[in-house]
Amino acid sequence: QVQLVESGGGLVQAGGSLRLSCAASGRTFSSYAMGWFRQAPGKEREFVAVISTSGRSTSYVDSVKGRFTISRDNAKNTVYLQMNSLKPEDTAVYYCAARSGVLATMSIRTVNYWGQGTQVTVSS
Repeated sequence: QVQLVESGGGLVQAGGSLRLSCAASGRTFSSYAMGWFRQAPGKEREFVAVISTSGRSTSYVDSVKGRFTISRDNAKNTVYLQMNSLKPEDTAVYYCAARSGVLATMSIRTVNYWGQGTQVTVSS
């Protein structure tokens, strides 16, 4: 069992930055690929970014490439999402996710554990 707790969300102006953190419980964090999803009001949950167990491989949805960076610290059981140049369309609840496996791949169907979500609001 893995429990995920997100933090770092909030209100920011367009062009600003936020850093989300996701702290995981358990001793097997390093055996899970970790990712972030987001869900805007009235929209389906969508994939944002994923990182492999080693941290050497990452993947992003096209809309955030060059602006968001996912990273992890296996010693601290924590995954991060650095979000720069934020846009109003980035407004959503952001969810941390864990998938058992090595590779930097993830979809809603393959997620084993979800966090409770943290709200990110970008004002124009």
